[in-house]
Amino acid sequence: MSLRRIAAEAGVSPSTVSLALRHSPKIPAATRARILKIAKRLGYRPDGKLTELMAHLRLARTPKNEACFGVVSLYPDARPWTHSLHLTRIYEGMAARAEALGYRLEPFWLREPSMTLRRMRSILDARGIQGLLCFGSPQLDEAWPAELDHYAIVTQGLSIKTPLHRVVSHVYNDMWRLLDKVHSLGYRRPGLVIGRYEEERSAHAYLSVYLGWSHLVLGSPAAIPVLQLERVEEQPIASWYAQHRPDVLLFVHHYDALPSFEAILRRQKLRAPRDVGVAVISQSLGGTEFSGLQENQHLLGSWAVELLVARLMNRDFGIPANPRIEMVEREWIAGRTLRATPA
Repeated sequence: MSLRRIAAEAGVSPSTVSLALRHSPKIPAATRARILKIAKRLGYRPDGKLTELMAHLRLARTPKNEACFGVVSLYPDARPWTHSLHLTRIYEGMAARAEALGYRLEPFWLREPSMTLRRMRSILDARGIQGLLCFGSPQLDEAWPAELDHYAIVTQGLSIKTPLHRVVSHVYNDMWRLLDKVHSLGYRRPGLVIGRYEEERSAHAYLSVYLGWSHLVLGSPAAIPVLQLERVEEQPIASWYAQHRPDVLLFVHHYDALPSFEAILRRQKLRAPRDVGVAVISQSLGGTEFSGLQENQHLLGSWAVELLVARLMNRDFGIPANPRIEMVEREWIAGRTLRATPA
């Protein structure tokens, strides 16, 4: 079935048919509907390989000033990735993948004092920017601005409550893998110490997995109460440890807190893994001796760009009815705080 036959039936040119089949706004809605109806009646089916090729050719013809993604900041500053190791690595992953696919990144600060959302929308539209990447928000349950809801949008993490396409760490699998790992090394009394911030931003997945795993693998609910902390402080950690005596500490917290946790272990004369095993989940374990899982930020950024490109190719704009979520598993870091072989 060719475009020419549909064009002959509809009394229009093949190029008009091509635009209509791609739902182009350049074609009047009534004409578009009529062409689509004829195509359906004639049994038209697009050639996937040809569609992919034409999309590539159209992208190659796109002016450079349009081959651009906006990187949106909902943080108190325009470029939050410049002073956060975690966000820096995500941004580097975004930039590398965007460049490989023929795009550049341009930052936009939604909270710039002189900026309004209406003006921001005008700037984006004037520059032909249709795709937006967002690092999420420092505040949980933030809504995406309604004034910017007609773009293709991909965000990071779960902080934005609006249903958007997003890339997140696979918290469920990560926590389960960590528990399976320490169990395989012979630990039988895992104790979880977790920051409230991390627990909330994971939609309570860490706690859910810990309790569920304990029930299924150990045959009973967790024997050791979970210690949730606002801040990493010595007294509550020392008291909790002295009372419950876990054989392995599972520490889930922001990477900035890891030096404080190391110092607490030293002052309490707890040597890992001789006295107690320690396994950590954090954004980065670099510069520490901890065993555990750290985020694959480069892949988080890379997949965000790939997901956004896919949304553009599918003309998937606006707030999606069925948002797609890509989950990235963390990387295992061997470290020196778990025993090497089962006890």
